[in-house]
Amino acid sequence: MVLILLGNGVVANVVLKKTKGESGGWIVITAGWAFAVMFGVFTANAFGSAAAHLNPAVTVGFAVLQNDYSLISTFIPAQLIGAFLGAVLVWAQYLPHWGATEDSGAKLACFSTGPAIKSTGANFLSEFIATMILIVGIVAIGYAGTSDPEKGGIPSGVAPYLVGMLVWSIGLSLGGTTGYAINPVRDLGPRIAHAVLPIPNKGSSDWGYGWIPVVAPIAGAIIGGLILRSFSF
Repeated sequence: MVLILLGNGVVANVVLKKTKGESGGWIVITAGWAFAVMFGVFTANAFGSAAAHLNPAVTVGFAVLQNDYSLISTFIPAQLIGAFLGAVLVWAQYLPHWGATEDSGAKLACFSTGPAIKSTGANFLSEFIATMILIVGIVAIGYAGTSDPEKGGIPSGVAPYLVGMLVWSIGLSLGGTTGYAINPVRDLGPRIAHAVLPIPNKGSSDWGYGWIPVVAPIAGAIIGGLILRSFSF
């Protein structure tokens, strides 16, 4: 919920009309999402989730890596509920600005992702590659320092900052094609919210595209997990 409130919140701040952050640009959006991930992880830790999986792709990637699928059935429904609730809070936060914004595509962008150029294969590949790098990067962060038994791993409080930087890097380098969902519920939960909320002149929720940011990240996570597993991480 915190991830989506702060992540989609920065998108709304940039693309909706008459906000203080209107037209802030891609750097603002990617930075906002990086901070959203960081504080989402901290919040999950504070509320009792040591794993702090905010993303089904992470859950699936680690399940493949560790050959342990026991968390999937409880984590993914919780992730989807949180994503939906976060999107509802974004809608409430920017309540007067939906009516002030004429562009229905801009309104949808405050909830879910979409391609810069529509091409099913290329869009799928973009989300696949970006998510694969996400999984490999997260595991690499956790592995940092552990090759030296005297140093041990990085301090636990540092990891959320580094994961946020990883997501920032993905957004800056790979996000320009599809908006880097890299998280099935980050897209699906808010897309459902867009479909059901009373947003003035909101237009289509673009369900024809909506399967790509769900399926491609899962596929990328599986391959990322298999790559890591093959190297005995």
